Amino acid sequence: MESSTFMPTTETIMERVGENTMIVNIGPQHPSTHGVLRVICELEGETIIQCRCKIGYLHTGMEKEAEYQQYQKCVVMTDRMDYLSANGNNLAHALAVEKLLGCDIPKRAQYLRVILAELSRVASHLVWLGTHALDLGAMTPLFYCWTEREHILDMFEMFSGVRMMPSWIVPGGLRGDMPEGFEEKLRNFLKSFPSELEILENLLVENPIWIERTQNIGVLSADETLNLGCSGPIMRASGVAWDLRKTNPYSSYEDFEFDVPLGEKGDVYDRFLVRIAEMKESLRIIQQAIDGLPEGDFRTADRKIAPPPKEEIDTSMESLIHHFKLYTEGFCPPVGETYAAIEGPKGELGFYVVSDGTNKPYRWHVRPSSFMNLKSLEIMAKGKMLSDLVAIIGSIDIVLGEIDR
Repeated sequence: MESSTFMPTTETIMERVGENTMIVNIGPQHPSTHGVLRVICELEGETIIQCRCKIGYLHTGMEKEAEYQQYQKCVVMTDRMDYLSANGNNLAHALAVEKLLGCDIPKRAQYLRVILAELSRVASHLVWLGTHALDLGAMTPLFYCWTEREHILDMFEMFSGVRMMPSWIVPGGLRGDMPEGFEEKLRNFLKSFPSELEILENLLVENPIWIERTQNIGVLSADETLNLGCSGPIMRASGVAWDLRKTNPYSSYEDFEFDVPLGEKGDVYDRFLVRIAEMKESLRIIQQAIDGLPEGDFRTADRKIAPPPKEEIDTSMESLIHHFKLYTEGFCPPVGETYAAIEGPKGELGFYVVSDGTNKPYRWHVRPSSFMNLKSLEIMAKGKMLSDLVAIIGSIDIVLGEIDR
């Protein structure tokens, strides 16, 4: 039986620009691509004449689904976008909702948020480095990266009981305070991780094979990153000093001293060096945050937004009723719209939220860093060898869960 559904071919998606060329599909099942990404390349021999990215194979409809969920229930969907940096996603959503509500977050909660977000940045960069090296044939770095990431996931599990999708940062603060034993485990990690990171640097920074595969490959100029709307390490590797933690500080980032690493050439190698340096800066931020962690509450005092203390529920009928109403009916921000963004591991992650005065967002739109950065692949790959494509894709550091949403 013939299907009436029209399935586009590569010819309908991309017109040839050369005469003696061949069009090849890389993906969507190719093992060297990250997630379900399809790249269509026009080749002249092994040289890429042009390429196009096709996405949407992982589409989940999160933005539309969020319009049917209470604000606090949208948090669990943010975990599953860039699932390698769930705490950062939680934070961006929480900041947007809190701007609508106009509520103040205690300093202790802000510092704890910073610690979780920076740990997520390090964990995300470790996954990127391990898989990027593996894509290029270096297996050893993967084991070092995964070992160190396990320590971070263990700390997330101490907080929330969950390793990858904690949903711990919520509008109004956090679900709970720092657990017993967390500070000791964190300080041990801050002491041990620099030497492990040095091992990774020794494996790759001056490795002739690594240099051959990454230097002068996938070059992106500063103007190109600006024109494409790129952000994060891919932009800073091209020499653009743009980091929202510095330019538009949030969650008390202005309290911490840290540098913004920059590259010069904007190639695959520079993006590698920038992310290595960023992990070191994240450690500096975490160290300052845990050393200067303020006393106080871990969530806002506004009881229209945050639940009452757990111990009150056992003794106070009013607190029990409030707890019940908050989790069944939610809260209703005033009518308005807002945008809040963070500097995620991959770049600017922002949430545009529109309130119609009900307990559910009228519009919930994400500005995903992976989606914005992916377009640069079509520029960077042009004129390069097909074998360089995997290195270029890896250097962008994409997560398709965030791109397709």
